[in-house]
Amino acid sequence: MLDNKVLVNIYILSLDETHEVFIPVNEKIGNISKLLNTTLFDSIDSERNYMLLNTDTGDVYNNNDLIKNTDIRNGTKLILL
Repeated sequence: MLDNKVLVNIYILSLDETHEVFIPVNEKIGNISKLLNTTLFDSIDSERNYMLLNTDTGDVYNNNDLIKNTDIRNGTKLILL
């Protein structure tokens, strides 16, 4: 693991696609969702509020939580809803 990033597997439900991406641990969940929507997946509606869900636990993450304060680690599988 890089000290400031984790490699996660993100399934984008609306596109039926899976991507591996590095995300910074010092960012809020909401900022990561927006970043994914506007830069990596420009075919997704950027006006919509997306949520990240952990596929193993079923937890939906609070947009104000920092990545490092969650259970998101290298290899975590997430769904972008």
